[in-house]
Amino acid sequence: MKTPFLKFVFISFSLFLFSLISQAQLKPADFAANWPEWRGLYNTGANPAGNPPVEFSETKNVKWKIEVPGKGHATPIIWGNQIIIQTAVPTDITVMKSNDAAPANPMSPTQTDLVHQFKVISFDKNSGKINWETVVAKELPLERTHELGSWASNSPLTDGENIFAFFGTRGLYCLDMNGNIKWKRNFGQMDIVASFGEGSSPAISRDKIFIQWDHQGKSSMFALNKKDGTDAWKLDREEITSWATPLVVEVNGKAQVITSATNKVRSYDSETGQIIWECTGMTKNVIPSPMLADGILYLMSGFRGNAIKAIDLAKASGDITGTPTILWEYNQDASYTPSPVLMDGKLYFLKGNSGVISCLNAKDGKVLYSNQKLDGITNIFSSPTGSKDRIYIAATNVVDVLKAGAEFSLLSKNTLDDTFEASPVVVGNELFLRGYKYLYCISEK
Repeated sequence: MKTPFLKFVFISFSLFLFSLISQAQLKPADFAANWPEWRGLYNTGANPAGNPPVEFSETKNVKWKIEVPGKGHATPIIWGNQIIIQTAVPTDITVMKSNDAAPANPMSPTQTDLVHQFKVISFDKNSGKINWETVVAKELPLERTHELGSWASNSPLTDGENIFAFFGTRGLYCLDMNGNIKWKRNFGQMDIVASFGEGSSPAISRDKIFIQWDHQGKSSMFALNKKDGTDAWKLDREEITSWATPLVVEVNGKAQVITSATNKVRSYDSETGQIIWECTGMTKNVIPSPMLADGILYLMSGFRGNAIKAIDLAKASGDITGTPTILWEYNQDASYTPSPVLMDGKLYFLKGNSGVISCLNAKDGKVLYSNQKLDGITNIFSSPTGSKDRIYIAATNVVDVLKAGAEFSLLSKNTLDDTFEASPVVVGNELFLRGYKYLYCISEK
């Protein structure tokens, strides 16, 4: 009688252990050795363990450089020896658009009658050679996009076992690490304000993928089962277009999915979708993603106004608007498109879409420096990246490197033969830059 019982206990324990392992969160060490999602660990945009070169050019510290087909501003992700990018490649197939296609907009004139291939490409991290490329969709984009945007601006993510490539209106695709499509999910056509184009990226936690589907139509929050893409839950959202990426954090033993948008910031229970807390106070066109460090959540938006907030997550419950749960606010010089960097207790952010940077003490919002001009950078749409004691800022033909800390100090200005809308990525001693034309690996040889 004991042997079957012990066998049952052993099998049950093994299944329980497997369940814990299969639903394990990515660890901070995974983010130090890899870059598995759009803004790194807790959306901070930082990898303090990295140590890439400070100075580089087309003839200095370029380990390799390879041309990337098509156009896409999605920030690359890195896992092991694979660099994963998304791109939209025009074909020579022309299709006549219907009369109900997106209307013309002088601020966002990019339209096409060409069928595009939407690709996921894996590059070898050491050599830059292509490991594999997969066409996940082939169709005509009906929507317009901003003249500086692309039809592949949403960044992919990985849990180390699968790659989740999100192309917005084109859908979400789950691929194995060899590029084989395991499942796909379509969410319909987005209607983005002013035809500015899409950009929000997915978030992942244990067995779920989270999609913030905010647009001028019916907005929703999706929690998908990672194994097959079916709904774990779905909620309607009273929201207009936003481009922020959700943040998943664990608070008091419970995972929360935090979304930043124009009408409200909301935190959902990751298992049920129930709202845990919410607040108002963001501007329109919310793009910067929520960030977390030391139990404090940081929010920012900077279109036709300025909003920066720090929230004590341990105390957040119900409607926290105007309550002491909001630790501090700073209502000037906020970023519009670029997300900030949160590193070593300091918050670094650009003003609007300009090359003007400020730095606050993250704990209390005290200004350490503000409105420091980065020469040579005017418009900027990529987000800065922090590593070791430095901040890397990529724009048109230039990558500025700042010294991290309480005082503004420009360490170097590096010129390359490309323009950057995707954000820099740091893994180990290497810096990866995805431009309009090329993918660069910057490393001391």
